[in-house]
Amino acid sequence: MHLIVISSLDALCRQQACEAMAGANQQAVVVLHDLLENGLVIRRIFTDGTLVERTETQLEHGCLSCTVRLDVVPTVERLLDRGDETVVIGLPPGVSADSAIGALRRALPRSVTVVSAVLACAPDSLEDHIWDKHTLYESGFTPVPEDHRTPGEFLIGELCFNDTVLLAEPALVPVDPALRRRGIQLIGELAPHADVVVDPAEIRTGRHDYQEAQCRTIPGSVRIPAAVSASPFTTVTHRAERPLHPERFRDALAALAEGCCWLRGRLWIAAAPRCRIAIHGIGPLVWLENTGPWLADRDAGAASDLLDTVDAHLDWHQEHGDRCTVIAATGEGLDPAEIAGLLAGCELTDAEMDAGFAALTDPFRLDPAQHLAPHSN
Repeated sequence: MHLIVISSLDALCRQQACEAMAGANQQAVVVLHDLLENGLVIRRIFTDGTLVERTETQLEHGCLSCTVRLDVVPTVERLLDRGDETVVIGLPPGVSADSAIGALRRALPRSVTVVSAVLACAPDSLEDHIWDKHTLYESGFTPVPEDHRTPGEFLIGELCFNDTVLLAEPALVPVDPALRRRGIQLIGELAPHADVVVDPAEIRTGRHDYQEAQCRTIPGSVRIPAAVSASPFTTVTHRAERPLHPERFRDALAALAEGCCWLRGRLWIAAAPRCRIAIHGIGPLVWLENTGPWLADRDAGAASDLLDTVDAHLDWHQEHGDRCTVIAATGEGLDPAEIAGLLAGCELTDAEMDAGFAALTDPFRLDPAQHLAPHSN
């Protein structure tokens, strides 16, 4: 069985994408799941464009992960048993392709292959969604109050993981051509690995590489376009070899993130020198995450996941191992010299390096040795 998994921020984009996908794959079975309030899941199955099944299921715990585990996976398993060869899965809005494909891989046999992970996206509204400070629930995209992700968090995650972006433009209001073009340019800068298509017939099935997709979504990972584009958006990268002074970095953080649609990377902060700190900045929100010790600080016999050591081996330095700061900022009108200057001003001086790190405070409360939880800015 070949699976095409379609994720989306809203049901209108997903509906248009799935209908177009069905038209381009006449033999495909299309499965749509929707999670409503109070844990009600509606499942619809279409064959040759005709609704052949509609089922309502009440889940005890009405969350997005339960919808995948308790309804999406069993449905695909049933279609496999009856011999369907190509299935298009339209996930509930806000459900990530990563979580769904992971669940499918764990539960189903090797005879099931995900041939493409597709994000259905309206390009003219992409930038607005990235800068939306509200949660998915507050913005009306999911019925789960406990879902604290923003629309931008969801979309950046999908752009990282998925191999294809299918441009969907529900005909509710006229599309501004300039905003559409700008959105497509932003997609190209945020997801240089992805195919961006208008027609589902242009989707190159077989491109989905689950391991590579996971590598792109590791906190602290940096993947950038291979070439400079002609779009108004650019990606600026900078690397700092010395640890960052925690107070100076805290003071510089707002200026560093200003104007960035997406800020990401890994930090070597002197107040938590053994901790690999991931920085996430999506639209108006910036937060730090302790991802554990650097590879250089792990016990010799400790198991290491290949996925989280790729960057470490590429960054390896004879003296300080994989410890370093690498930051990538994507936005419009970014000044590489300004970003370089901000980070250079945060690096420890020779005198501070000689004095050691013990006296430095940890304003972000990131070091587990101090028994404090990670802090979001």
